[in-house]
Amino acid sequence: MNEVEKFQDQREKNVIEISNSEALQKAGVAFVNLTAPFKYSYNFSWLGRPIIAYPQDMIAMQEIIWEVKPDLVIETGVAHGGSIIYYASLLELIGGDGIVVGIDVDIRKYNRDLIESHAMYKRIRLIEGSSIDPEVMKKVNEVAASRKRILVCLDSNHTHQHVIEELNLYTSLVSVGSYCVVFDTIIEEMPIDYDWKDRPWGKGNNPKTAVREFLKGNKNFEIDSRQNKLLVTVAPDGYLKRVK
Repeated sequence: MNEVEKFQDQREKNVIEISNSEALQKAGVAFVNLTAPFKYSYNFSWLGRPIIAYPQDMIAMQEIIWEVKPDLVIETGVAHGGSIIYYASLLELIGGDGIVVGIDVDIRKYNRDLIESHAMYKRIRLIEGSSIDPEVMKKVNEVAASRKRILVCLDSNHTHQHVIEELNLYTSLVSVGSYCVVFDTIIEEMPIDYDWKDRPWGKGNNPKTAVREFLKGNKNFEIDSRQNKLLVTVAPDGYLKRVK
């Protein structure tokens, strides 16, 4: 075993130990629960745009994109555009002609202007409309038709019904060996009295409940073990790898 293999072996052992530590896993969830009311995820930017994500999840996405080397990343939910610019910049580093499609029901003008003026916009396509609207899906399918390695990220409306519809629509586009990452499954792990400020989702009605229902009827995807090493993540059980 050479030095690189020794390092990889040690890392795998570390991850197993972390995943077997109930105290560490609980601490990770507690960290999210404690920081969420302070909008902790709003504190970070990528190349000048707010990314609205926890750093651990973005590192995990970097690992996935490097491994899969997708020529198309589809993300539902654009907000300020930080995540689609992040993915576009990673595709730029990898090389090739990979692009990111960002879908949002409301791409506000000030966000659109800043995204479209960004250096990474050359690798970005924006589609305004509901991610489950047939006309939006038609546009997505037109882009996806010429792409071989596709990665999907779901981060828009977080209700059970919306996410299950997204899963049923978008997972068919995911390449074998690639991923559909469902963000904000952590909602199911948050206190039942958490104040969602009139949002329609909450405990029992969220992305994790949708993932559970989806996996019952779809054997092409499995929950990836990647989450075990993150500890702090808004996507527990949300890293879905297409295995067949």
